[in-house]
Amino acid sequence: MIKVGIIGAGRIGRVHSESISKYVKGAEIKAISDIKVTEELQAWAKSMGIAHVYDDYKQILQDPEIDAVLVCSSTNTHAPISIEAAQAGKHIFCEKPIDADVGRIKQVLAAVEKAGVKFQVGFNRRFDHNFKAIKDRVVAGDIGEPHIIKVTSRDPDAPPIEYVKVSGGMFFDMTIHDFDMIRYLSGSNVTEVFAVGSVLVNPEIGKAGDIDTAVITLKLANGAIGVIDNSRKAVYGYDQRAEVFGSKGAIQISNDTGSSAVFSGENGVVAEKPKYFFLERYMQSFADEISCFVDSVVNDKPTVVNGDDGLQPVLIALAAKKSMEEGRPVKISEVGQ
Repeated sequence: MIKVGIIGAGRIGRVHSESISKYVKGAEIKAISDIKVTEELQAWAKSMGIAHVYDDYKQILQDPEIDAVLVCSSTNTHAPISIEAAQAGKHIFCEKPIDADVGRIKQVLAAVEKAGVKFQVGFNRRFDHNFKAIKDRVVAGDIGEPHIIKVTSRDPDAPPIEYVKVSGGMFFDMTIHDFDMIRYLSGSNVTEVFAVGSVLVNPEIGKAGDIDTAVITLKLANGAIGVIDNSRKAVYGYDQRAEVFGSKGAIQISNDTGSSAVFSGENGVVAEKPKYFFLERYMQSFADEISCFVDSVVNDKPTVVNGDDGLQPVLIALAAKKSMEEGRPVKISEVGQ
């Protein structure tokens, strides 16, 4: 049994807290911290069996009983807290992205290597049952050499403008999962990116300096081509689909729905809409990724989503942003390799 501390008690911090408490064997949450400790947070922590609630994460890092930390705080704090955690000898699970700055990411990876601690990045979709099914087929060679990898990712509704202003942009807070998925499904790194984007959902998003609709094409080192399409608003629900097409065949995954029931009548055929958002769609994957992290710590195994897996999608996001702004393909080597 290892003891963990969770830094950040926002939505994702609570998701991880609940999944560890209910589903992850071999880990116990000793403490959680947040910059705002309210009565509601204290009551919630008590209901989760978390003994300590701090307003200063350093108290978690200073606790010799805590073996590992989950960095679930705001994105701009991921890098400095991860460095501090490494220096304190804590194993680290860091939510994506590590940082939007390549230099700071490399500082984190250097600190982790120097400290000799485990470091895993929170790309939970790799642990989803559907995406794993594609990956297993690709690894088994069933589709031959990958030629085209397609990922569709569309949210059910646009986020609040306050979030848009601090998110770092759609490529960093949303598409970054898809950039990781292209690498995961293809087994190859991205070498060049061409992105186009528009504001079609909410004009306020454009005024905030972001986009809400995009298509990105990616060249891969193994010769394959990736295609991602994104939207901030799909009125029918959370649209998460993928396909890998290759020399020997293709494999696709569809959306998860509440049931597989399909009603057929004289007025048409009706099926259920996709699950509404990421908590409904990916909850089990959050538990599975933490279980895998705990296994790496307990049994001294390499983490399955390592520091380079955290770096590469950020490089792709930077290239996509540059491509959209300059209206041209951008090589990954241009943005900090």
